[in-house]
Amino acid sequence: MKKKYLSLLLAGALSLSLAACGGQGAEESKTPEASAPAPSAAAESAAPEGKTIKVGMINIGDENDQGYTYNFMRGKEEATKLLADQGINVEWVVKNNINEDSSCEDANIELADEGCELIINTSYGFEPFMLKVAPDYKDIQFVSCTNMMSALDDLDNTHNAFANIFEGRYLAGVVGGMKLQQMIDEGEIKEDEALIGYVGAFPYSEVVSGFTSFYLGAKSVCPSATMRVKYVNSWSDAPKEANAASALADEGCKLISQHSDNTTPATSAQSAGAFHCGYNNDMTGVAPDASLVSTRIDWSVYFEYCIKTVAEGGQLASDWTAGMGEGAVVLTQLNEKIAAPGTAEKVAEVEKQIADGTIHPFQGPWTGIGTAFGADAPDTKTMAEGEFYDESNVAAGAPSAPQFYWIIDGITEE
Repeated sequence: MKKKYLSLLLAGALSLSLAACGGQGAEESKTPEASAPAPSAAAESAAPEGKTIKVGMINIGDENDQGYTYNFMRGKEEATKLLADQGINVEWVVKNNINEDSSCEDANIELADEGCELIINTSYGFEPFMLKVAPDYKDIQFVSCTNMMSALDDLDNTHNAFANIFEGRYLAGVVGGMKLQQMIDEGEIKEDEALIGYVGAFPYSEVVSGFTSFYLGAKSVCPSATMRVKYVNSWSDAPKEANAASALADEGCKLISQHSDNTTPATSAQSAGAFHCGYNNDMTGVAPDASLVSTRIDWSVYFEYCIKTVAEGGQLASDWTAGMGEGAVVLTQLNEKIAAPGTAEKVAEVEKQIADGTIHPFQGPWTGIGTAFGADAPDTKTMAEGEFYDESNVAAGAPSAPQFYWIIDGITEE
């Protein structure tokens, strides 16, 4: 049986609507988080030389999206190389373009019957279908990414994994905010025109957590910034994402960011003459005159951990998370051509402050109003200066999946 806490059970009720949805100067930048478990010294030498493990992966899209699924596939390839250097060979069986319906259940059964020892489900909506299959294959380990109910059930072979992407979003917000402040300082826009547009998939906690941390990062360097969020009610719909970004630019947004799977918000921002901060992939290739930086989860960190643990006969953590310190959350290369002067230095400074606890992405002062999942009425949350909301702190008993649902002052939803 998995150990459960009353607080986590409550968090689970609040999180049913979570999202499905990761070194400075090289491609990407990193900050610390202490909740990622590492293999024991005994486990380090437990895997036999040349061990091969069969791993299944179920994706909602394919790598052609150049976003969400591409990022998982990128993590898969990197982890495979890292494990090969340790004498662990991975035979992958990947099922792409699987819907969040009974076809996911079928995909899990097929992978189990094909002999996979570990099956990774990469989309939030896959979890209910995965949980139907897991009890019948108790010798197979099942992982649900960006979720949490698998950490709370009675099954020892189901697990959740996520990463503290809010750290990367905060830093990306700093990059975007510095560009807005530069435009103000140079007289291109007025202070009250520092409007950020955000393309959100769904009004779920993961999305709200992400745009809130991005906004707070931007506001830390551009105090007059405000944000407008448009939901597209889909994880991956390139035309809808493009239309939302274009509409936000038409409404006066000078900076566009996103929690959606495709690159179309970046290309739409460039077409409209706005700047952009991306998610899941470096988007400067498709929007070189608009995209300042992106943040993404580097799933190779978790994949290396979980595959190695299973290969060595160890027990996977029921709920796993890590941050920039472990390389699980990264920034892509800063687009120096269009970034505000001093941005790289400021990002390095803020990154260090997050690492040493001087600042936190959800630090006050702020006030927000939101309705928890299952609640009858909204509640108000106020965070005083010097205090912060401790998101995704697994070591302190919180779930890895984000729980933040308040819409804070300065942000409006559409």
